[in-house]
Amino acid sequence: MQPRQSIIEIFSTFVQFEADRFSGWATESRLRRSMQSCLQHTPKETSEYFWALYWYKFWQNAETQFLAKQHLTAYLQEPCYWISQKTAASFVSTQYKLPDCFQIAIAQVDKVFKGFNPSQSSSLKNYASIIFGSAIRETLRQRQEVDICTDWGLLRKISQKRLDESLQNAGLTLVEIPGYILVWNCFKTLYIPTKAANSRQLSRPDDLTWEAIAKAYNSQTNQPATVQTIEKWLLNAAKAVRKYLYPTSGSLNVSKGEDDSYEMLDNLPGTEQPSLIQEIIAQEEEQARTSQQAQIHQVLVGAIAQLETQLQQILYLYYKQKLNQDAIAQQLDIKQYTVSRRLTKAKETLLKSVASWSRDTLHISLTSDILKAMSTLIEDWLQNYYNDSEL
Repeated sequence: MQPRQSIIEIFSTFVQFEADRFSGWATESRLRRSMQSCLQHTPKETSEYFWALYWYKFWQNAETQFLAKQHLTAYLQEPCYWISQKTAASFVSTQYKLPDCFQIAIAQVDKVFKGFNPSQSSSLKNYASIIFGSAIRETLRQRQEVDICTDWGLLRKISQKRLDESLQNAGLTLVEIPGYILVWNCFKTLYIPTKAANSRQLSRPDDLTWEAIAKAYNSQTNQPATVQTIEKWLLNAAKAVRKYLYPTSGSLNVSKGEDDSYEMLDNLPGTEQPSLIQEIIAQEEEQARTSQQAQIHQVLVGAIAQLETQLQQILYLYYKQKLNQDAIAQQLDIKQYTVSRRLTKAKETLLKSVASWSRDTLHISLTSDILKAMSTLIEDWLQNYYNDSEL
């Protein structure tokens, strides 16, 4: 890939492919004019990192979000290309080529922008590479999974929620879908694989099973159907599932209009309904958050164990016994202001432990706002920890 040199190019051009290879950079004239205007006002700013954060701030404003999204999508072309090339190469058996992987990744730009936090991430490009790579890998893994499933195996594995979404995506109405769902439920109930390990390669049900499926369906509806009709419905449902989970990749290099504009973003999938990959990534992020919470819990428990005995007593009496500082002072035979200072000291020690762990493990820059947020979280954690503990 030929690298882009100028700031104008970096924020106004897009990758073009030819025969599954990079062929050049396509310029979006409107974005080029926009960057030229920006540089005329601030000619001394020649750092791509400055302009990335500049447009990211504009993306956060609803009135300027669309233009900022286009500039940032142009900016992220290189990391998207390189992670697509690397990931595609590791899935040698897939039918997806570099342009397909690139499209899968670049469709995640909204998720990149929503999840990016300048105070916690080293750079927008690095963060985007993580999201892009995850999206491509999960798509290819799921693609391989569905490629080796027969229609019957796929219908056995799919959930009702996913089937419902697939049928809606295929254009079926809310009146038609319940019939398909009923047929599918009859199929899953009556066609039970004899070898569970071979469920991906399920063959077509035998005639007796088809008759049982038709009988079960017809007993639950006022519009009876033949075996042939029911089989056709199920095959159509399988087709809808494949199309919904793994839509055909369209070309990114479609120019619109007769001028030299390059409206790549107009060809990206809509973001109104989350895709399967977006849901998987959301699940992964939720798992990561749960894991981090568990680790922070262990950090705080360990930090409390390292406190002086009297500090541990004060925390226990304050959070577990719900005593005020005067009552604690009387019980420990010390002054009230001593209780106050030592309670503050205990919390500061816990905050230092969490801050050090966050800096070393999550690579978070410890600003005053972040420390303030951590302090609030630790207060909540102490309340829950002593309320839930058997101490």
